[in-house]
Amino acid sequence: MSALFNRLRRPSARLFSLTLLVLIVPVCLRAALGWSTPLGYLSDLAIGSLLIVLLHRRAWWLALPVLMFWGLLAVATAELVSAVGRLPTPSDIHYLIDPQFVENSTGGGLAHPALGLTLLLALLFWLLTQVTARGTPNPALPRALWSAPLVLFAAHWGVQNLWPSEADPWRAYNLPHQLMASEVADLQIRAEEWLDGDVEEPAPAMTGLTDVDLNGQKLLAAPGQARNVLIIALEGIPGAYIRANREAIGSHYQEDLMPNLSRWAERGMNTPDYVLHTHQTIRGLYAMLCGDYDKLNNGTPKGVEMLTLNERNQACLPAQLREHGFSTHYLQGAGLRFMAKDKIMPHIGFDVTHGLEWFTNSNYLEFPWGKDDKAFFEGALDYVGQLKKQKKPWMLTLLTVGTHQPYSAPEDYLERFETPKQAAVGYLDDALEQFLSGLERQGVLKDTLVVITSDESHGIDGVRLASSWGFNLTLAPEHEQLPRLNKGVYGHVDLSTSILDYFDLPVPTALSGRSLFRDYETGREIMSFTNGKLRYHNGQGIFAECDMPRRCRYYESAGFIAESATYKGNYSGHPARQIAARANALDLSLLRTPLNHRYQFGSTNVIPLQAQIKDDWADNLIGAQYLEMPKGSHTRVRLTVRSVDPQQAAYIQLKAKEFEQDVQIGLPSEMVATPEQPLQMNFSFDNPKERKAFSFHLLGYGEGAVEVTDFSVITELPGQEDLLDEMPVDDTAQSS
Repeated sequence: MSALFNRLRRPSARLFSLTLLVLIVPVCLRAALGWSTPLGYLSDLAIGSLLIVLLHRRAWWLALPVLMFWGLLAVATAELVSAVGRLPTPSDIHYLIDPQFVENSTGGGLAHPALGLTLLLALLFWLLTQVTARGTPNPALPRALWSAPLVLFAAHWGVQNLWPSEADPWRAYNLPHQLMASEVADLQIRAEEWLDGDVEEPAPAMTGLTDVDLNGQKLLAAPGQARNVLIIALEGIPGAYIRANREAIGSHYQEDLMPNLSRWAERGMNTPDYVLHTHQTIRGLYAMLCGDYDKLNNGTPKGVEMLTLNERNQACLPAQLREHGFSTHYLQGAGLRFMAKDKIMPHIGFDVTHGLEWFTNSNYLEFPWGKDDKAFFEGALDYVGQLKKQKKPWMLTLLTVGTHQPYSAPEDYLERFETPKQAAVGYLDDALEQFLSGLERQGVLKDTLVVITSDESHGIDGVRLASSWGFNLTLAPEHEQLPRLNKGVYGHVDLSTSILDYFDLPVPTALSGRSLFRDYETGREIMSFTNGKLRYHNGQGIFAECDMPRRCRYYESAGFIAESATYKGNYSGHPARQIAARANALDLSLLRTPLNHRYQFGSTNVIPLQAQIKDDWADNLIGAQYLEMPKGSHTRVRLTVRSVDPQQAAYIQLKAKEFEQDVQIGLPSEMVATPEQPLQMNFSFDNPKERKAFSFHLLGYGEGAVEVTDFSVITELPGQEDLLDEMPVDDTAQSS
């Protein structure tokens, strides 16, 4: 024991323990997580050597907080990458004091507990060597080691600039290094702009992104033969899951998770280069149903903004088809209130909007969001059967939820696949196969245009642009006249125009995009914003990828989605500002400012309560999610909740989150509402910094039901509080 104590007292033991903690362990953990790239290891070594140089001779009580924060960053990186496929950003850092930050979205604890445990043990070993050797001076490091961090950082910078990596950011960077590199690049850009002076940036040309383009050659000689329209949006499914798409772009990804859907793809028209413009379901639905880009910057979803408008919504596909004699229906497997789909879907033209409340069949497995995919498609098949009995043509949009986190699947699927995510995808594939086969047996495919797509992409680790890679499989009665592979670049923004063009119906000028049922000789401009990167293809063979705000790399690429692209260089300055200006112009297509707009998320709907709150997202009673609040603004909220059961009280919680992490704005932990004494609240808070992806979570539990008759939100500049003081509770939404 004494021999071990003496060894721990040696200065070399302290240096070894620090090296083990900040150099050896991170490199081994990177390999264990499957993030192995030369740049990633180089980044780990650069940060580790910097910590050694800075902390080797520091007092343990000074070094300990630094090392704890560094370790917490490492854990947060692994958890956030596992949950949502991105690195933490500076806006996330203050959430590290919140234990919820290090939980993945399943709410079931750490996704990588071994990582945290390994770091903790290494930290305790370092602390033991420090305490054991108290009073023993540490010798100075060799002078040559002081230059090691600088050499490693320079080497990483040189490789990134000369031979840039297309790997995911967490594969190429240690998080502290990535944050440092971002700040340095921002300083460089600001310096360039200061040297340029106040140059007025010309407005970019927008017609290629905003106008309807029907100049292509029609694929069908006559209007489509279909009588009805069925749109099936599969939650989170990327285009790489369809074999025809993988083969068309030569993808190295070969996992065949959806063989049934791939077989159906042999019977229809596939669009391999199909772009998803953003993340989040409501944004994907808006783009495909309203022919417009949603926000490319995490701002308030345009579906919510559209609630303040009574003209643009009439151009959306459901409203247009309804005007031409279709009955229009929307059905999803989850509750409608989340993201305000209970208000948005009727507003854009659906005659009938149903969610979880419509289904009477039982689930095959427990799933917090609602119907598992097999139960959902069984119910949807019955729904189609009811529509077949009516005389009018119909449009039905379906949205699945089973491949949303947390991924759920039956035990036999979990045994067959490596991960719950893969098992959920396999379960969806089988459920969709049964549904499509059922449609065929009923004769629906003979007179219905069926479009199968996804709302967003949950990404695939190691597959280039997987977060933006969608798919569009079209099954039409005249499928023999359509190509199996539709060449060209398309995206969700084209879907409304395409379906109207298929029926040879007039396309409103408020829509944008091309028709999937036409062949174009020229390229087209298209954009996306996923995983924190703004991407733009100019339609002339150049693809740009920009880290916000104004840093871009550009590549030679015939299309948008490709297995690889030829790196041509990087730029900031005018070209990068023009791309940002295009995105900003698209963001303002509905409202010019997020200020002074009143959003009303309340209604007279009776909402049954559960015995307990299980999930902040799935159990939300209102749809006020992902709002935007400018820097320096002030937000006011008014709330009225009433219990409708005369014998029962309702217990209410109201939480606020930003980028899916809890935000403290001084709200009570729990409140009570009764029929005689409804819960009424008026509160406000300042926004000293810009807030994006800001969500309210109104949660309730008890044995009865409630009405949320008022949930009004207005954001304004200080001093403008009198502009919208009268906030009516009976309107869906109003605007100043």
